[in-house]
Amino acid sequence: MRIAFLGLGIMGGPMAGHLQRAGHDVTVFNRTAAKAEAWVAEYGGRAAATPREAAAGCDVVCACVGADHDVREVTIGPDGAFHGMKPGAIFVDHTTASAAVARELHADAKARGLHFIDAPVSGGQAGAQKGQLSVMCGGDAEPFATVEPVLQAYGRMVARIGDSGAGQLCKMVNQLCIAGLVQGLAEALHFAQRADLDVPAVISVISKGAAQSWQMENRWQTMVDGKFDFGFAVDWMRKDLGIVMDEARRNGARLPVAALVDQFYAQVQARGGNRWDTSSLIALLDDK
Repeated sequence: MRIAFLGLGIMGGPMAGHLQRAGHDVTVFNRTAAKAEAWVAEYGGRAAATPREAAAGCDVVCACVGADHDVREVTIGPDGAFHGMKPGAIFVDHTTASAAVARELHADAKARGLHFIDAPVSGGQAGAQKGQLSVMCGGDAEPFATVEPVLQAYGRMVARIGDSGAGQLCKMVNQLCIAGLVQGLAEALHFAQRADLDVPAVISVISKGAAQSWQMENRWQTMVDGKFDFGFAVDWMRKDLGIVMDEARRNGARLPVAALVDQFYAQVQARGGNRWDTSSLIALLDDK
């Protein structure tokens, strides 16, 4: 297929690369043009000066940008992709954004004879590089069926959760689970150290039982070592939790643990840990 990819950050760059390697004809756009040129030098394909130019003639347009306003800019902004997409083309938004903006752009796309799928991802930078992301989608069934095999270039799990906005709501559930798990793991490791236990021995046992999690398997050692210079940044998690809290105010969900963890992340930011990995919650306990 002819595919455009908008946004070449730590997630979007590798994802677009997997599409090119899968044999698709990929055109990329990035606000920093040098990054787009570097991507072309590494993977091939072409770079475009605007989202509109990148999207022209494409069957599918994917985006992975920052937040709601960024999604609007690359879709319905003056040089947005919606102005250049051909009738029947499909826009796939991998940004973690609000369900409200997904529904808004789904309706706008439909009025233009286009399709819009909200498709946030989980798996982090490593998942993007390895092509092993979970892709949770919301939108109409027919365009989803068309893009599902395309998304499998970087998604080990690609699923339609429901109508427009359902993908974003699913990602909110994902972030709620992670926030609680990381705080629990931080407290557990802190407790084990204060109890003078052999932490590796403890992890080797409990990771084979009901306490096991991805966070435990992949983050316990770096948490104990006080290393937080990789992975999903605190700033991004706070952005995501803000989206969750806004949605909870609309639907009446009670999220006391998430609200508390969000406050803890604010404390990490106040200590200069904006770009630390989300596992840095342990730093508030260990005073590292």
